[in-house]
Amino acid sequence: MIARILTSLALPLAALLPQAATAESPVPLSQVVKAEILPGWQTGSGTHMTGLRLSLAPGWKTYWRAPGDAGIPPHFDWSGSQNLSAAQIHWPRPTVFHLDGVRSIGYQSDVVLPIELTPGDSTAPLSVRGTVSIGICDEICVPMTLNLSADLPRQGAGNAAIRAALDDRPDRSNADVICQIDPIDDGLRLTATIPARGIGKPVEAVIETADPAIWVSEPALRHSNGALVAVADLVPADAAPFALDRSGLRFTLLSGAKAVEIQGCTGG
Repeated sequence: MIARILTSLALPLAALLPQAATAESPVPLSQVVKAEILPGWQTGSGTHMTGLRLSLAPGWKTYWRAPGDAGIPPHFDWSGSQNLSAAQIHWPRPTVFHLDGVRSIGYQSDVVLPIELTPGDSTAPLSVRGTVSIGICDEICVPMTLNLSADLPRQGAGNAAIRAALDDRPDRSNADVICQIDPIDDGLRLTATIPARGIGKPVEAVIETADPAIWVSEPALRHSNGALVAVADLVPADAAPFALDRSGLRFTLLSGAKAVEIQGCTGG
């Protein structure tokens, strides 16, 4: 069944027409998600900080950049935009969900995703035209494509919701992560020793590679002398051992309201 959701927007500058394919939903799909492009402001470096606000019906969630085994990874395509050379999502701290022994990672209720846009010409108007593919889940999971259109103001003003989402990003840490890498039949086994003092317990760990096509298992965790030891399997599309770029590994530790992100690791 193909259903069309007409999303109500607070800003006349934004047009958003999502489409979804799904089984029967206990909630009318037109009530599942509302979306809004926040106009944002021009930063001191000449980029434009905007935001995508998603408001979900009670019980529904959407997914983080690394959604876990039960999640649907989001995808952004800005190729229809004018005067746009780059776009970076600044992901706020997500929530970890466990259901029937399977982990997913994402957001419930309202979430604002700050988006930093780099214009080709900072003195010219910036028009965003693109699509965002996301998954939303409650009793069922719905893959959705959101068609976005927004003409952003040249200067703009500060926005409290965007700033709050920026403040809620994981803290960056320069801690030295030690990685041991061993080949397995279909890829690699990564054993990462991550400094974790002050993180708190219980803690969840997420490991990402520079290549999103590489599947990374939910790591098995244990604590050892103030460090968190995380063991995960990394499996590429051809299911064979491969050369891993250690600098491209990203480790995110989540514990309640605390979140820390560490980039890269060294050999053990």
